[in-house]
Amino acid sequence: MRRSAIIGLLALLALPVFGGGEIVRVATYNVENYLVMDRWVDEQERWRPDYPKPESEKTSLRRVIRSVSPDVLALQEMGAPPFLRELRRDLKREGLDYPYGYVLQAQDETRHVAVLSRLPFAEVVAHTDPDFPYFDERETIKRGLLEIRFESAGKEWALFTLHLKSKWTEREDDPRAERKRVGEATAARNRILDRVDPEAGDLFVIAGDFNDTRDTPALRRFLQRGAVEISVPVEAADSRGHMWTQHWGRQNLYSRIDFILASPGMKARVVPGAYGVYDGEGSETASDHRMVWADFRIGNSGNRESE
Repeated sequence: MRRSAIIGLLALLALPVFGGGEIVRVATYNVENYLVMDRWVDEQERWRPDYPKPESEKTSLRRVIRSVSPDVLALQEMGAPPFLRELRRDLKREGLDYPYGYVLQAQDETRHVAVLSRLPFAEVVAHTDPDFPYFDERETIKRGLLEIRFESAGKEWALFTLHLKSKWTEREDDPRAERKRVGEATAARNRILDRVDPEAGDLFVIAGDFNDTRDTPALRRFLQRGAVEISVPVEAADSRGHMWTQHWGRQNLYSRIDFILASPGMKARVVPGAYGVYDGEGSETASDHRMVWADFRIGNSGNRESE
């Protein structure tokens, strides 16, 4: 059976299991400019200034979200809070209610990271101050680092979500903005390790658009620091076994730059086979990125030593 065909069944998995544990579906999704901007509108075949995300794309976007039905959804390229309220309202009208939502407003005044959740927030921390050296100055992470804590079946766990600098740059001395992206990644990584301890078994997920592939300095910052293993990528793929998450149409380039990274303790709680890159209906028109999702068994998972 194609993985996209069974997603609707897997969406029912947020139910108690094994001695009070529960399965929580976490997803990350770059929604491609859910905001007002100058843009080319394909259906009108014209350039439109100050134009919202087209309704056809929004419809497809909601179809993707409803199909995967994550319990906790990290979003990138979301507009200001009114845009998130619109998305929540429209999803609720279509039968998917997210009572909890948050938009992180950092240095980037246009594109934000955000979270929608069925689960109540135990704590929200908006990290807008982590900084790093960049040539002769210090800069902060442009879109910040959003930390949200949850409690599931008596266990606390955390989601960190971020959207690192793109490869576009105006500086000839920083081709493809790698130096800035690594600086953002280092500052975010250091702040995460101030908040959690992977060696102590803390449960956390780092999810978002890293704008870099796996074996790159930026992504490696989140996997290891010295001898400390910070996180492990969830090896999600689509129904055909393809792992790409972003299509750059201008270059016809397919890349894996969106990740769910799980702490060692959290990686042990991934439900076997319950993860993927969504390639079902709506995925081709909703965004130039694809949603990545994974199910985690949190609480009494049957591994008593880990409790």
